[in-house]
Amino acid sequence: MHTPHPALHKLQLYARLVRLDKPIGSLLLLWPTLSALWLASNGQPDPMLLIIFSIGTVLMRSAGCAINDFADRDFDRHVKRTAERPLTSGQISAREAIAVAVLLALVSYALILPLNVLTKQLSLLAVIVAGTYPYFKRFFALPQAYLGIAFGFGIPMAYAAVQDAVPAEAWILLIANVFWALAYDTEYAMVDRDDDVVIGIRTSAITFGRFDVIAVMLCYGIHLLLVGLVGYHYQLGALFYLGLVVAALIAAYHYLLIRDRDRLRCFAAFRHNNWLGAAVFIGIVLG
Repeated sequence: MHTPHPALHKLQLYARLVRLDKPIGSLLLLWPTLSALWLASNGQPDPMLLIIFSIGTVLMRSAGCAINDFADRDFDRHVKRTAERPLTSGQISAREAIAVAVLLALVSYALILPLNVLTKQLSLLAVIVAGTYPYFKRFFALPQAYLGIAFGFGIPMAYAAVQDAVPAEAWILLIANVFWALAYDTEYAMVDRDDDVVIGIRTSAITFGRFDVIAVMLCYGIHLLLVGLVGYHYQLGALFYLGLVVAALIAAYHYLLIRDRDRLRCFAAFRHNNWLGAAVFIGIVLG
């Protein structure tokens, strides 16, 4: 069997550390960020801003994964799904994970240097939120809500980059994103619930208990309602509301997947949120 060159093997480990092999996380950040860019620019976003925010979103998600694995390195070895991650399994060091995270964050910051001061200020706040999220799981009963802020910070940043201001509708979209993250990351947490109870990590799946499925569906409903209110404010057309209907049907399909709390089906529901986010975004673009 062919053994890869040591340098190439190391790069492959770094790619796994930052989840380049699992783009779903980047997409869950990208859809709300792109939606905000479209709304902030009245449907005519600057191509350069699209490039900056798309690349920056992927880089910051990757940096967040490296920080998360560093913070959880002692917990992950006790969870079936995460025991073989590069840092947890000892294939790379904690120092390397931190170095990768810092490098990606610096490159991401370099991308926004041409943009206004407000966008840069918000980016620093975004880094603080993303960097502290992994530690919220130790004591906060709904860390997924904090994740929603971290995953949605591209929204106020997009508005700041376009308008040099963050209006009320941007904050409403951020709150909507918190509820979406609560929905999809609770589905994700339902996969690891048994392991998380044993090792003492707090998750929304544990906090919601037997009401977890109802809570997920309620969060989807609030998310779509808030996005709908923003779309109404912008007087978007019928195709926008068609996008919301498609998203609602996708959420209903997720209910069928998670109602029996089967691990594999809950994970499938989590991954399927890419299509829900895409439906909302396409509705905004066409609307």
